Amino acid sequence: MTGQRHLSRRAFFPVVTGAIAYAFDAQAQGARPFAQWVESFRSRATERGVSDETYTRVMTNLQPDMSVFDAVNSQPEFNEKIWQYLNRRVSDWRIQTGKQKLKEHGALLARIEKDTGVSRLVLLALWGIESAYGDPDVQRSAMRPVFPSLAALAWGEPRRRKYWEQELINALRIVERRWSTPAEMRGSWAGAMGHTQWMPEVWLNVGMDYDGDGRVSPFGRPDDALASTAQYLLKRGKWRPGERWGYEVKAGGQRGGKASKSYAAWQKAGIARADGRAFPSGSARLWVPEPGGPGFLLGQNFNAVRSYNPSNNYALAIVHLADVINGGDLIAPKFPGGERPPTLAEIQEIQRRLTALGFDTKGADGRVGAGTMSAVSNYQRKIGLEPDGYAGVSLLARLRQGS
Repeated sequence: MTGQRHLSRRAFFPVVTGAIAYAFDAQAQGARPFAQWVESFRSRATERGVSDETYTRVMTNLQPDMSVFDAVNSQPEFNEKIWQYLNRRVSDWRIQTGKQKLKEHGALLARIEKDTGVSRLVLLALWGIESAYGDPDVQRSAMRPVFPSLAALAWGEPRRRKYWEQELINALRIVERRWSTPAEMRGSWAGAMGHTQWMPEVWLNVGMDYDGDGRVSPFGRPDDALASTAQYLLKRGKWRPGERWGYEVKAGGQRGGKASKSYAAWQKAGIARADGRAFPSGSARLWVPEPGGPGFLLGQNFNAVRSYNPSNNYALAIVHLADVINGGDLIAPKFPGGERPPTLAEIQEIQRRLTALGFDTKGADGRVGAGTMSAVSNYQRKIGLEPDGYAGVSLLARLRQGS
């Protein structure tokens, strides 16, 4: 965006969801009727290169998706411990499917790694966590048309209105370039789309036509999505080719902090790699998520992944899934109270047992979605447990005991 500082791909989420909730009412917010706002916004779009024809085709008779205001205000329903967060994302399904996708798309991922220097395994893991490797079921069940969402937010969300207005214009410019159509552009309530969940700004400014079909697209074949995401990590995340993200370490009771030191200095301070191997050259900062749990020395490539979503837990899940797909050990059981992730078959058993008890999980496919988490939470609440919604091996043992 010319003249503006590039935000990280999801930098707005903590700001939006962390704000004080408000009940949306168009009149109370002083918003003009939506149809009037649409017509008044036309000049803003045309000034940015959107033709009248495109604006009319996309915006005329468009109805705002009012459910986005509930999404803006919603707070996380479940409080996850870090080992639960990791297990939900570094799941048996994602590990096994990731290995299959690595074989299926190995040549593409290797070519992207050669062209950009970004690890094929990290790209694969990001793809798996963002969209379950482009699973069409996720696209159908969890995604919605983005223009009704973005238009509603640009019209009536007062705290980040300029941001939403810009993203609506970016989406219109994508249609103007004939890279996509309003019908194809389905995504999250905030407008993130495709295999690796691009916001329109990322699509417009970082996206690349890697498959050479004449357009940039995060949908369909994963070529454009994965290559462009590698470009994002390289250019905006400052990815360093040839370096590892960091290492699990034995922290020796040290708490960590923001200071970055050389690996040699950390070793001198008593920090050792968990696998007992020597550190390379370079620098990192120490992060100990929970007292008594594993620590991590985080290098620049961890920061690069974090630029995609500014959360240490998110970035750790990405790089950890990449390592496990490559044969690495699981971290979650090393945290206080931590468990191994349940297998696909164990999740299916949990789902069947809960449904039989009257807590409908909306299917028994071995993948934990909102239906399963809600059913688990309701069951936990009924039997007097903390309703954290976590479908794990301890819960399965309780269900078996109850039967």
